Order: sequence, then C-alpha cells, then structure tokens
Amino acid sequence: EARDGREALDAVLRCKPDLVILDVVMPVMDGISAVREIMARRPTPILVLSANVRPSDAGGAFNAIALGALDVVEKPRGAVQQVFEPLATLLIEKVKVLARLPVRQIPAATRAREAGGLPDERRTLLAVGASTGGPRAVLQVLQGLPADTRARMLIVQHIAPGFAPGFAQWLDRETPFRVRAAEDGDALRPGLVLVAPSERHMEVRNGRIRLSDGLPVHSCRPSVDVLFTSLAHEAPKEVAAVLLTGMGRDGAEGLAALRLAGAATLAQDEATSVVFGMPRAAIALGAAQRVLPLDEIPRALARILDRAGGLC
Repeated sequence: EARDGREALDAVLRCKPDLVILDVVMPVMDGISAVREIMARRPTPILVLSANVRPSDAGGAFNAIALGALDVVEKPRGAVQQVFEPLATLLIEKVKVLARLPVRQIPAATRAREAGGLPDERRTLLAVGASTGGPRAVLQVLQGLPADTRARMLIVQHIAPGFAPGFAQWLDRETPFRVRAAEDGDALRPGLVLVAPSERHMEVRNGRIRLSDGLPVHSCRPSVDVLFTSLAHEAPKEVAAVLLTGMGRDGAEGLAALRLAGAATLAQDEATSVVFGMPRAAIALGAAQRVLPLDEIPRALARILDRAGGLC
C-alpha cells in the first residue's frame, strides 16, 4: 500500500509487483506522473481506479492509458456495502487478467504478416473493435489516419461501465476527427467517429445507428460481433474492418462474415497486441486479409479509405 504516487513508484522499484492499482488524483506525485515513471523505470501492468467517469473529468484516466496503463475501473461512490460488492467482483476479475500480462516494449518495426492483399476498392466506412489494451491502440489508429479521411467511423471498445463517454471525448481531443458516443438513430456522417455506449449493443440498419439492450455476446455488451455482423448485411463492400488487441474471441466471427461478404479486413499482430485473444481467434477463422503490427494499420487503411481529395 502507498499513500501517494511517489511512494507507489518507490514500492514498485523495491517490491517488483505483478500489478499496480493507481488512482489518478494523488498527492506529491499524481497518477499520470506515477504511470509515466513506472513505465519508464520498471514496466508493470497498471490498472487505473478512478472516480472521474464524467466525460469532462475522465481524461486523466485515458491519459494514463496512453502512457501505458492497461485498463480503467470506476471507483465506488459512497460507503454502502452493496456498492462495493459489484466492484469487488469486477476488480478481482481484472486483477486475474492483467497481472498475467507481459508488459514489454513494442518493437518500432515488425514485419507485416500477409494473408492476401486488401481489395483496392475505396471504402467509405471504418469499423474498429477492441478490448484489453484497446484504448491506446484505437488512439494510435485514429491519430495515424490522414486528417482529410472522409470515411464514416464506428468503434466498439470493451470498457468499464460509465467510461465510454469519457473515452469518446478523449479521442475527440487527441485526434483530428469529431468523436462522440453514439445515440440511437444517429446517421453515419463522413469524418465522424461514433463510439458504442456502455452496456448497449451498436448495429447499423438502413444507414443509421441502432442501439439495443440485447443479451451479451461472448459475455460482452457492446459486442464487436454484433456491429460487424450487422455491417456484413448492410453494405459490406463499403467497409474496412479492424480487430485490435483484446481477450476472448469477440469480433472474430463478425470479421469472418465481413470478409466473406466483400469487406476489407485487418487484424493486429501478436507482437504489438497487449492480449492476442481476439485477433488470434479471427486469424484462426481466416477472417483477416492482412495481419499487421499496430503502426502499420493506419497506413494500410489510408490507402483504401475515402478522403476529401479522393482515393490515394
């Protein structure tokens, strides 16, 4: 146990723990600075526990993720035991998962693994699915796209309840695109990124967003498979779909359906994934036309996504 960020850093260097749980707001050294120092001096799995879930306040948690923290969970409010019990279950689950993950420096350049080329046709819709390690990966993909990209963009990110609006606002601030949480009935617009809200499945029907409270798919709501499968029926030849780092197999079957229907499909490679579960499941199904390191994915997308000046 540490009383502030400085004590936490000293304890990490001394004890070499399997996992660190940090708040963002701490005296002496705040959580952002502590994450930066820990990842620079002894890279360790870090889980952020934050009370700031409002979009205007959640930026600190996502800044910590950008610096290397793996995930974020909301701190319980009040002192009622019933409030703590759901958190305890979630926290134990997160600890078991994250403490097993190796934290390593990602190689700057990794040879792309080919599974056939991407179709040359222009794509006007980008769909991205991600889970553990995803916020930082999604950020890198959007930051790497040309600012004049005119594709309509949809993101399903598995994240703790309450943090989706803050995640969207963080992406809006840190990328060249307009980003916000999706609402039922939203039209898909060029250059606009819509993020699936917490605890709602997101589909596309007749060119509009449909949100639902259906049963979880692969224990996930929102589910990547739900979005990808809807796009396989909607307008697959307009779609470029990407499956990024994450545990489990959500998104694999949907990516396979998209490939069969004529979409361009990509998956993140093992070397750059925090958890290779979701991409591995998709690759095993033959769902990914290209398997690429994270830093190559924006370049591959830039070649096929619709842009203001035309396809380049």
